[in-house]
This record gives sequence, C-alpha cells and structure tokens, in this order.
Amino acid sequence: MNFKSSMIRCSRHLTSRNYMARRGWQRPSQLRFRTLATATTKPRAQFTSDCVKFEWPESNDKVQRTNLPNLWLRDNCRCNSCVNQDTMQRNFNTFDDIPIDVQPSRITEIQTGLEIEWSRDHHKSFYPWDFLEFYLYNSERDEEPIEIEYFGAQGPQDTQSDWPPSLKYDDFSTDETKSVGRLTDLIRRRGFAFVTEVPFDTAEPTQKLLEKIAFIRQTHYGGFYDFIPDLSLADTAYTNLALGAHTDTTYFTDPAGLQAFHLLSHHDPTSKNNPEKSLGGKSLLVDGFHAAKILKEEDSKSFAILTETNLPWHASGNKGITISPDKPYPVLELKPGTDKMHRVRWNNDDRGVLPLGKTSLTQWYDAARQWHRILKRESLEYWFQLEPGKVLIFDNWRVLHGRSAFTGVRRICGGYINRDDFISRWRNTNYPRDEILNRVIG
Repeated sequence: MNFKSSMIRCSRHLTSRNYMARRGWQRPSQLRFRTLATATTKPRAQFTSDCVKFEWPESNDKVQRTNLPNLWLRDNCRCNSCVNQDTMQRNFNTFDDIPIDVQPSRITEIQTGLEIEWSRDHHKSFYPWDFLEFYLYNSERDEEPIEIEYFGAQGPQDTQSDWPPSLKYDDFSTDETKSVGRLTDLIRRRGFAFVTEVPFDTAEPTQKLLEKIAFIRQTHYGGFYDFIPDLSLADTAYTNLALGAHTDTTYFTDPAGLQAFHLLSHHDPTSKNNPEKSLGGKSLLVDGFHAAKILKEEDSKSFAILTETNLPWHASGNKGITISPDKPYPVLELKPGTDKMHRVRWNNDDRGVLPLGKTSLTQWYDAARQWHRILKRESLEYWFQLEPGKVLIFDNWRVLHGRSAFTGVRRICGGYINRDDFISRWRNTNYPRDEILNRVIG
C-alpha cells in the first residue's frame, strides 16, 4: 500500500537488492510475480456494490482472486488524510467513518494504478498497480526471506563461511548502524555471533554494546546482570554445576529473544601453585533448528509429538515469584500453517508435570528421549571457552546453550533482549524503511 506514493513496491521488490547482493543472496523463485504495472496488458477494473472486479483480456490462471472488496480497499487507503505520515497510523475510525456498504462512485485507470472516488464523502484514494497485483496474486505478506545456516560441532555445513561468526568491538565506533546490521544478520542466519576485543575492566562496555541492539529486558533476575556463582538467585545458572543444553526463560509467554554472556574474569585462589590447571567451565551451543530437522528426518512421529503436546513451564525458585506462561506450550513450535520451525522451548529442569490423558505418556517420553539424544550428539555440540573480551550473543528461540562444571570464581555479565526489539533492529539496519513498512503493514 502507498504510504508515500514513491514507497510502494510489489512483493518482488521487498528485499534490498544491494544488501542481499553483497551476501550472494538469491531471491526465492516463489517470490517472483508478474507485475501489472509493467505488463503489456493491464486488467480492466470495474466496480460493483461490494467489490472492484479485475478482468484480463486473456485468461490468467495464476491469480488467487479477481476482485477486491470495497470495504477492504477503503479501509486501506494510505493517503495523507487517511494515514498520519509521521506515525503511519490511521487517522480515521474504520467502524464509525466507513459505512459497511461503501462503494466507489468513479474509477479511473492510469499508468501507475487506480484512482477511486468513493460515494457519500467523495474521498479520493489511489492504489498503485503493484499493491493491487500483490493482493490479487497473494493473501498476505510473508516474512523477510532468510536462509538459515545450520551449525554443528565443526561449524556450518557450508565450509566456506567464516567460523565462528564474529566482528570487532571497534567496528561499532566506526559505523554503528552497519555493524549492528551485520551483527543482527549473523544472529538471524547463523544463530549466534561473537563480538571480540570488548573492554572488560568493567561490565559497562558490554552493557552499552547490548543497548546498541535494543533495551535490555527486565525480569525477576533484574536487567543487565553481573554476577558470580553464589546462588543469590535461586537458579542453577548461579552455581558452578554443569548445565545441559537448554533455552532460557521457557516459563515466559514470550521467552527472551537474545541472550548474551561475557566472561569478565575466572580465577581459583586454590590453584596458585598450579597456574596451568584447567578451571573448566567450557560453554556449549547446540543449533535447535538443526536438531529439530534431524529429529523430523529420523523420527517424524516423535517430531510431531513434540510439536503437538503442550506442557507447563515454571520459575518458582525465588520467594514470592511463581512465573508460568499464559498457556502450556510445546517443546517445538512451528510457524502457523507451515512445517517451518518457529521456536524451541526446552529446559527439562523448568518443565512442569506432563498432562495426563492428552498424549500417550510412553510416546511423549520416547519422543523427548530421542530429542535429548540428538541434542547430545557430538556432531551437534559446539564447545568453546568463554574468555575476557569476547562477548557471545545468541538467538534464544533457536540456539540451546549449556556449560561444563567449573572450579573457582567466575564473573559473568550479560542480559536478555526481547525478540520483537531484536527483529525490529535487524530490519531497520538491513532494509530500507519503505520496504520494511510494506512488509509489516501490508
């Protein structure tokens, strides 16, 4: 829809060509549509009491529909009087200002689109051909096309990719927008990224780095965290115990989108006479989307069970705190109407009681056990040592994390960032504003 007349593009223009070309990205074939505005013959448009009909001189079996409802068209007028061009919000009340039987009094076809004058109030709307074409061929806008790159113990399947995905802290001083765009795009495609050469005398540079993406999320643990393992908060993360691969905040309706860790220091006063002694505490990442793909390929029944069985999740370790999501959620969530992964929600420690009577208990436990075995495969476990100056940021909806046990005292800082804020920042540092608006508004 036309936010400002020059901003409208059809779906095939929705990806920044310059940006994607720099990454060797190729547009999926399903996004290529014939453009009415450049076709040799455009359809004839005529209105009826309830819709605008489009007729082609020749048969066209590729369109999903040949008419667009009057009420829908009037509701989606994006002229300056109908939409505040600063906020992109409607200036009218659909249900008070537009009669349910609204209809055109005149339609004018021009080279760039349709001009419609509406009866009663004589309001004039303009609809570019690209906008009309999109909704004649499609029902809704899709998400931005992202090519997910799975990783395992040895890195990505594409051995030509740099491993591990990293950029330098000083890059953000040189060009913050470009660097944040690169960082967020690495996380979107590859699941995580490191920022190296970060000052670590204090936690402040890490906090400021995260805030370049978005504000740090407040939870019952606080906001930006800076802690040693003293169980000051009742969670096994605040111990020196080993932790298996899991996602954080399974007990929130909206689990944290991003999570970050920066090891500021690690020492053991008891090992002064043996400085070469390993203190342990290696970190673990597992690509949950990759693991889910393997489960589906090897045991489709178990995959289906983990996508269909809703479970309770909770955080109840701190006095006065008992958090659970708005409803039970499955371990593996799919994007609505597709078989594509949307989110992994897995922390066996935070899982509540498996409901009786809805799913065969044996089948669910068998499916979860198979999932657990895949997560523990050596080929999927990426182990590394956190170190001062190297910040890890990862997608908590996709990547599971864990650690080995350790001795001594570790000081860790980091934080959570909301998923929606992360995606917004990714969009606005990787795509032109007009393309973003077309994508998110329609």
